[in-house]
Amino acid sequence: MIVTIHQPEHLPWLGFFDKMRQADVFVLLDTTQFAKDDFQNRNRIKSAKGSVWLTVPVFKKGQSEQLIIDVEICNDRNWRNQCWSLIYQNYKDAPYFAEHKQFFEGLYARKWSRLVELNITIIRYLAEQLGLKTKLVMASELAVYERGSTNVNLTICRLLRADEYLSGKYGKQYLDETQFAEHSIKVRYQDFQHPVYPQLWGDFLSHMSVIDLLFNCGGASLEIIAQANSPAIRSEEVLGSV
Repeated sequence: MIVTIHQPEHLPWLGFFDKMRQADVFVLLDTTQFAKDDFQNRNRIKSAKGSVWLTVPVFKKGQSEQLIIDVEICNDRNWRNQCWSLIYQNYKDAPYFAEHKQFFEGLYARKWSRLVELNITIIRYLAEQLGLKTKLVMASELAVYERGSTNVNLTICRLLRADEYLSGKYGKQYLDETQFAEHSIKVRYQDFQHPVYPQLWGDFLSHMSVIDLLFNCGGASLEIIAQANSPAIRSEEVLGSV
């Protein structure tokens, strides 16, 4: 069984779902420290003026050591209307936006209190729309709160009886593979090559939220992600087969 682990990001990019695609179980690491100014409470979409941030304001003052699971949203700001307005204005003419309009309009009409609940709702919806069948598990459900990257990842893999751990590419910098080997767990690193696909608003921009791909390419989105590393298949060919 292949296990992969990642923090529950906000409106994640394509590479996040590429990891999910390759795993049997995807563990959302909600028990690690919240990273300020990272992708846990924000991400980018493409606009007529280039990339723009969609940001969920959270309480951070005096909370420097808080875990992701404990992060509360600051609803003093009108962030929900702002995010929905940016999505609608920039994607209303995208070929597949209408298929997802109801979900996102409802998402931003609802008042959220905890960041993790918002992010997981979005992740589950996007995974389903992409056609992913990977099982999603919360680290908090496994009661894993250990410090140290190798320890926490290895503990999760052992609890789930994994025989392979799929790490992000930067895992090479900190993982102790010998500890995994001692428990007969193979370590593999993701090597995601970002695909080029049709977008609105001029020249292609990479590393946007996956909603940019989904709104522009619809049912071909997962195949575009899956075939991105294959020199024999281009995104245009995938789209042409749909």
